[in-house]
Amino acid sequence: MPGLTFLKLGGSLITDKTRPYTLLADRLEALATAIAACWQPGRLLLGHGSGSFGHVAARQFRTREGLQNSQLPPQEYWHGFATVWRQAARLHQQVIAALQRAGLPAVGFAPSAAACALGGQIQAWDLAPLRAALHAGLLPVVYGDVAFDRTQGGTILSTETLFSYLAADLQPQRILLAGREPGICADYPRCQRLIPRLTQADLAATANTLSGSHGTDVTGGMAAKVHQMMALLQAVPAVESIHIFSGAPAENVCQALDGQPPGTTLARM
Repeated sequence: MPGLTFLKLGGSLITDKTRPYTLLADRLEALATAIAACWQPGRLLLGHGSGSFGHVAARQFRTREGLQNSQLPPQEYWHGFATVWRQAARLHQQVIAALQRAGLPAVGFAPSAAACALGGQIQAWDLAPLRAALHAGLLPVVYGDVAFDRTQGGTILSTETLFSYLAADLQPQRILLAGREPGICADYPRCQRLIPRLTQADLAATANTLSGSHGTDVTGGMAAKVHQMMALLQAVPAVESIHIFSGAPAENVCQALDGQPPGTTLARM
């Protein structure tokens, strides 16, 4: 869709990933207010991570690995699957509530209810309701969630995985990833040397600078995020660029939505 932007609020941004089930409520409210200040109907799809809600439970039950690889009895694995679903949905409801308090017509779309996976990747997802929400001028919100998987029983779909699938269908112009870090740093965790621009050709040289994650993250942290987004850039020509930046302060998000994102730009060349 011309002019469409995908924005992710990272789990590390809206929760304390070092403390289980801990929402950063003041920051979430500030982010919702900032988004409301520069939101344009039908031009934004929002996603968020599960942070210390979904990731903590997922690590406990090894949900992403699937039933056969989890080494848990089936009943315990599926109990864990339901627990991860509940915790991810619990955070999601708080995100939706904050967005609506800020005056945004946010509507949640749970991947677990409509997406089927195969080997940890989305195989099918009926996007007609989500497209209808955009055309109606609503703010659709997706999030990292569990999903049933045809080969491994269950898995977890990260927000980046959702964006990769959605981008092929919705053809966004740009993707904004707001997290805890200022971007991709050459000296993580000190983060005093920001890499302003990164291309596919640069990846090999910067492999050692890509951190895993601050706090609990079962979906690979920054390294997985960068590689997945680089693959998206190559696969979806409509996406002009992808930006990784800090959402704290919240004004950075509005700045990014207005076309001046701080942080690191991922580009094809």
